[in-house]
Amino acid sequence: MKLKYNVEDRLPAGALAVYSLQWFVLCIAVVATSVFVAQGTPEERLFYAQKLFAVMGIAGLIQVIWGHRLPLVVGPAAVLLVGVMSALSSSATTDGIYTSIAIGGVITTLLTIGNTMRYIQRLFTPRIIVVILMLIAFTLTPTISQKLIFAHNPTLDPHILHDQHIFGLVFALIGTFAMVALNRTLKGVAKSLIIPVALIVGSVAFFALFGMPEKCGSAASLDNMFIGSITLDWGLILAFVVCYIALIINDIGSIESLGSMLQSDNMPRRMRRGIAITGIMNIVSGAMGVLGPVNYSMSPGVIASTGCAARRALIPATIALTLCALSPDIIWVLTAIPAPVIGVILLYLMGTQLAASFEMLQSSKSAETFADALTLGLPLMVAMLFQLMPPGIAPKVVEPLMGNGFAMGVITVLILEHIVNRRKA
Repeated sequence: MKLKYNVEDRLPAGALAVYSLQWFVLCIAVVATSVFVAQGTPEERLFYAQKLFAVMGIAGLIQVIWGHRLPLVVGPAAVLLVGVMSALSSSATTDGIYTSIAIGGVITTLLTIGNTMRYIQRLFTPRIIVVILMLIAFTLTPTISQKLIFAHNPTLDPHILHDQHIFGLVFALIGTFAMVALNRTLKGVAKSLIIPVALIVGSVAFFALFGMPEKCGSAASLDNMFIGSITLDWGLILAFVVCYIALIINDIGSIESLGSMLQSDNMPRRMRRGIAITGIMNIVSGAMGVLGPVNYSMSPGVIASTGCAARRALIPATIALTLCALSPDIIWVLTAIPAPVIGVILLYLMGTQLAASFEMLQSSKSAETFADALTLGLPLMVAMLFQLMPPGIAPKVVEPLMGNGFAMGVITVLILEHIVNRRKA
């Protein structure tokens, strides 16, 4: 691929400013769409957002300078978002959830020692990876619908709530089609700004109809910086271990795909260091009580459309993202995005994820027979079965695992692929 700027190129000041601004806007959009997972008072949720922005900014900076040293956007892992939402629906404590995230970070870091990653990669066939991509989208759908687009707010007048639901539905229909059309027609930097523009347009329209939310302060303090206590919930830990398997696969795919695209040297070393930094920063995230980071796979598309693969353009962007976290006022503005708008953006992003899984399905020829297709389809049905399972059916010790549709879907596809429905040699 012919690029204007390669990975190690130094940019002129003007170009550095333009491309850094582009990455900065993308980073904000990626982080802002995951803030809704915060619990507690408005002040506590704002402080959660500050911590999340800080962790993602620092993780991105470390990756670009010392980790994989590639121009990859770092943001909250969607698979952990699925895990947290499933855990909250099963009445798990926040300390238990984020202790499990920290433990997942420890496991991820340890797996980068020696040749362990090579054996893990062999276990995950293209068919399993396709299912994992689909599972994230499928199991996040109830959250997108019930918690965001059609979110119930008991403090609102029923007529206003009804109007907000109508807005969410209309914006979902118009917005997603518009984003698909723009993705097809726009080129260069403009194409990479589809999501930020949708966030702005949707928010402006929502506020024009229903008014701005009331501004609040931050609950920032040293006492709230870290989780209250280490809480070991073994069912929850098992559920998040499965989520981290998917996170590692996501990280490997993001680093490997961009490295191959840019023909980067020393990829095994870049891979180990990149995943090790992901693991370490997930330990930090768990300790601070926020979602852990992962390398996002959107970067190749951005680079292909702009022609700039210089990793140094991400350094000012990640620093700015981190500095934003120091100002509650800035974070309040960046995270005051209405829930229906976030829901529609996630709907579009999960649609692109499903599209990527279908593309991989075709290129890897993973469904050549009915048996192959069954290995793909049954885990999705099992995942939704457990995702929608009424509470109280499973024993308490394994309820967090069995109530996590994503985790149960991954376990199902592993059993089908390697044992029950294994391809004949």
